[in-house]
Amino acid sequence: MSAAPADPLAQSFVAFAVEAGVLRFGEFKTKAGRLSPYFFNAGLFDDGAKLGRLAGFYAERLIASGLKFDMIFGPAYKGITLAAAVAMELARRGHNLPFAYNRKEAKDHGEGGTLVGAPVKGRVLIIDDVISAGTSVRESIQMIEAAGAKPCGVSIALDRQEKAAENGVDSPLSAVQQVQERYGLPVVAIAGLADLLAFLDGAPELAAHRPAVLAYRERYGV
Repeated sequence: MSAAPADPLAQSFVAFAVEAGVLRFGEFKTKAGRLSPYFFNAGLFDDGAKLGRLAGFYAERLIASGLKFDMIFGPAYKGITLAAAVAMELARRGHNLPFAYNRKEAKDHGEGGTLVGAPVKGRVLIIDDVISAGTSVRESIQMIEAAGAKPCGVSIALDRQEKAAENGVDSPLSAVQQVQERYGLPVVAIAGLADLLAFLDGAPELAAHRPAVLAYRERYGV
């Protein structure tokens, strides 16, 4: 059985993330205490050009997915910038939608509350960089539902496609799969671990890292 053809959008995104220094190789400790051979830090999409390109990848993946949503919600903190950037890019492509985000601490003056931006209503897309433990998604769902709206999906940059760790025990499901199962929400990712491995296949200068990434997937992958 032949391997599935590489996803051009995912390959372009992984190449961009490596070029921007957002996706790095080496030895990194994850929140679950695992030693990962790669690290993805979306906080390093830290200038206008990088953020604009990132928003383009989100927008293209979302439009291609066919997912229907009425507005975008970005959970504090990384989701705030992502929601604004993706809303701007979608508008540039003819899909002008409102967006909102939350603040970590409730404000007791001015407009008050924890939600900022457009009124949260209709079908709401949650946008974030990754799903690690699903905490941000759970909290976002609670805020969206408390506002009387309906969460309809989650969009992330990278799906690590590895077993979630709960109380030190590996789950048979990834954090993304847990979100899909627990909340019935589709998760739209620009790229995943499988795309990263496919990229390494065609990048001779990074070939030395492929065995470690492959071994990590064999141990922790879903």
